[in-house]
Amino acid sequence: MIDRATVDRILDAAKIVDVVGEFVTLRKSGVNYKGLCPFHDDRNPSFMVSPVKNICHCFVCGKGGTPAGFLMEHEQMTYPDALRWLAKKYNIEVVEKELTDEERAAQNERESMFIVNEWARDWFHNTLKGTPEGTAVGLQYFRSRAIRDDIIEKFQLGYAPQRRDSLCNEALKKGYKKEFLVKTGLCIENERGIYDRYSGRAIFPWMNVSGKVVAFGGRVLDSRTKGVAQKYVNSPDSDIYHKERELYGIYQAKRAIAKEDRVFMVEGYTDVIAMHQAGIENVVANSGTALSEHQIRLLHRFTQNITLLYDGDEAGIHAAMRGTDMLLADGMNVKVLLLPDGDDPDSFARKHSIGELRQFIEQNQTDFITFKTKQLLDNVTDPIKRSEAISSIARSISVIPEQVVRDAYVTDCAHRIDVKEAVLIDTINKYIRRDKEEKQKERERAESGQQAQQAAPQQQPAGEAADDRKGLITPIGLHSLQEQKNQIELLVIREVVRHGEEVIFDNVENDDGQLITLTVAQYVALDLAQDDLHFSSPLYQLILDEAAAHSSEPDFKAETYFTRHPDPQVSQLATKLVVDRYQLGGRFVMPEREGATRQRVLHLVKDLRFDILDSHVQAIQQQMKQAGQNNELIMQLMKAYMETKELRDAAAKQLGNELSVRS
Repeated sequence: MIDRATVDRILDAAKIVDVVGEFVTLRKSGVNYKGLCPFHDDRNPSFMVSPVKNICHCFVCGKGGTPAGFLMEHEQMTYPDALRWLAKKYNIEVVEKELTDEERAAQNERESMFIVNEWARDWFHNTLKGTPEGTAVGLQYFRSRAIRDDIIEKFQLGYAPQRRDSLCNEALKKGYKKEFLVKTGLCIENERGIYDRYSGRAIFPWMNVSGKVVAFGGRVLDSRTKGVAQKYVNSPDSDIYHKERELYGIYQAKRAIAKEDRVFMVEGYTDVIAMHQAGIENVVANSGTALSEHQIRLLHRFTQNITLLYDGDEAGIHAAMRGTDMLLADGMNVKVLLLPDGDDPDSFARKHSIGELRQFIEQNQTDFITFKTKQLLDNVTDPIKRSEAISSIARSISVIPEQVVRDAYVTDCAHRIDVKEAVLIDTINKYIRRDKEEKQKERERAESGQQAQQAAPQQQPAGEAADDRKGLITPIGLHSLQEQKNQIELLVIREVVRHGEEVIFDNVENDDGQLITLTVAQYVALDLAQDDLHFSSPLYQLILDEAAAHSSEPDFKAETYFTRHPDPQVSQLATKLVVDRYQLGGRFVMPEREGATRQRVLHLVKDLRFDILDSHVQAIQQQMKQAGQNNELIMQLMKAYMETKELRDAAAKQLGNELSVRS
């Protein structure tokens, strides 16, 4: 456990711009910052970060929060783990008690897998540097690739011994469970027992964007197995690793990508490492797999400019071709650079200085139109093949989301391939219409599926749910009535979060004749409690109860308390409620006149009281219709109806409403 004083120090030190900036490229926007939202497929910056309020918020998907809340959502961390991450970033010492066996066993499976992988990374790395076999075999391999010691440290490269049970035995001896050794893919278990996956290989740890070890790649080194088809062995998919979602080198490259506003995409581990060693750090690899939408969105958080840097052979050309359209569709600006025959990024980087490398890239990278034109149309005279190539280029242009960019490419392409613009535009429009039709069909299929699910008979509980609050009987499933008061409930709880500690009544007399003060939270809680009324949302009720309990404390500030709340649901809701689009946009906001909060809260509470009571009245009427010949239940309902209706009518008079008497 982390003590409260340390938690406060961590939260006080954590700056939202610093934390979000680790994962998202932010640009100044007035007094705030904005960037692409990391929680949904965002092509126009909708993610706003307020250094003044120390919160972030997406105006499209609604996600965000405080520094800790952002980490919990983005990295799937627990609250304590988010605090530890922040403490490490801001050099705050966290003293915790040693975990017991029971506590270690109770840790969630995902975190246990990260812990095992972190230990394995260190073990592989120490084996490389600190054992005779590691030095003679593993380190010799990296030396043969001219990889420096500082790069070995930067990427935490390692070595797995030849013995098939070395890692397994050491891990079990240290107390790590066999279950997690297998689930992470470090070990393989079959009917003959358990053995290491990577024995006799150079090890390349995969770290995700936050630096957690999610997987490993192992390259075979034994001369007896040279020429085997499977030169590399990689971790299998697991709860913490999905190969289509990760990019090798993203953790080491993210700052350089944001700084250079460009990323170079290569194919292999050693390509990334060689480029770093040459001085170009904004490099990642997808390790030979087809580029996925998840990987593109990950890169788009940091930049919209990408250069595909591949071998000049047929495989490199194919790799560049298959990724282009997906990148364009996501709004990325794509360039392609094919290296001279016989070279890959690894060998080419080792042959040239950083100046020569940068000059070669600058002079030889081309936009995708030039690339596709060269590959598909150079020396092609056959009319059919030529028309197919032009259609392929038109298809690529059609997926570009920005019309202005599309138009610019149309003009350029028509000039380069000597085709009339009108013909090219007609072909592009056909692709755009076809894509729209396909998307419409997908939406219709999805909607019809939802309608079928909603139309399916739902099993309802028998009878009604009795509530012991003042003899009221609450019906089950009155969704339409619930929706009627959702908005007013939200407005009330927003006042509690924004102004919960503010005093709106000073020296008022309570039922015992004592003079008391009432804060916003206390007033709302007291007004509802006198007739035992509650929010329909348990989350809203929790916020009100905590605000009322703490609001008279000297240092309590509702906004800070709830946006920092350890419950991610509470902190995320509080963040949404304190965010103001105009404030995050940097515009001037007029200060409220004196007494405005009190007047607004009084009116909202009256509205809320009426809505709650009116929904109860209508619910009881509905139950009376369904009571049949059950006279005892009818009498109980009638009594509840009269009591509730009286309260409802009194609330209506306070609002100035005139209600006709209902039978």
